[in-house]
Amino acid sequence: MTTVRVGELHKRFGATVALDGLDLEIGVGVTGLLGPNGAGKTTLLRCLATALAPDHGRIEAYGLDPADSRQRTALRRRLGYLPQSPGLYPNFSAAALLGYVAVLKEIVDPRMRRAEVHRALEEVGLSDRANVKVRKLSGGMRQRLGVAQALLGHPDLIILDEPTVGLDPEQRMFFRTLISRLGETRTVLLSTHQTEDAGALCERVVVLREGRAVFDGAPRALAQLAEGQVWRSAGPPEGRTMYWRTAEGDYRTLGPQPPDGVAVPPSIEDGYLKLLGPAPAAGTIR
Repeated sequence: MTTVRVGELHKRFGATVALDGLDLEIGVGVTGLLGPNGAGKTTLLRCLATALAPDHGRIEAYGLDPADSRQRTALRRRLGYLPQSPGLYPNFSAAALLGYVAVLKEIVDPRMRRAEVHRALEEVGLSDRANVKVRKLSGGMRQRLGVAQALLGHPDLIILDEPTVGLDPEQRMFFRTLISRLGETRTVLLSTHQTEDAGALCERVVVLREGRAVFDGAPRALAQLAEGQVWRSAGPPEGRTMYWRTAEGDYRTLGPQPPDGVAVPPSIEDGYLKLLGPAPAAGTIR
């Protein structure tokens, strides 16, 4: 079932076009947004979170139009948002911060608010840090606290911008478990630069480039875009190809077949890189 619709969405910042006529439909489940820096991911999430108004186009979420002030307020009651830089108040304790956000989300009954704060802290594994000041939390813990504030009030639409930044492998696994569970009944849209997170978490991936969707499908379908283009060889390839030396001492190449190259199954990262254009020459950073 479709819960969010975006039609002909445009957003410009001066001469920079962030969204260029984007059309998108999202339903219950976990949808991942991939794309290079400047592709429009954060702008799209901010528009869906009603933090930014598009220049043109239409957004509809759960039948509500955020262009209408009353419907925008109703939509805000149904969404949770983790921005890329949440700006958590450093001198608040974790519990006090969530309590403050809970008031903003209209959870005004003190007993209900305390129970909701406890639930959100437990969801992200921070119950034992409830009374610790935000400034004393590690980077990963602060990121989990940001996720916790997005989950207050049991939102139907959960919007997460780079939610796994700063998380160690154990925390990322915890996060994947949480988000996959939420995606069973709710609409979760997350932006990430981590293709492995998209492959592990998302049943659907949308790749943005220059404000437009250039891919929309399953992670496996994205990986298959590089079918027959990934090789393992004994030595480094020549020419304009992307490659690296593996831990085993051989080389993995994306691009034309090296002379002694043996085809290997592509990953979602391979498909993503293939989709976005020719690989840069070795040693080039882009």
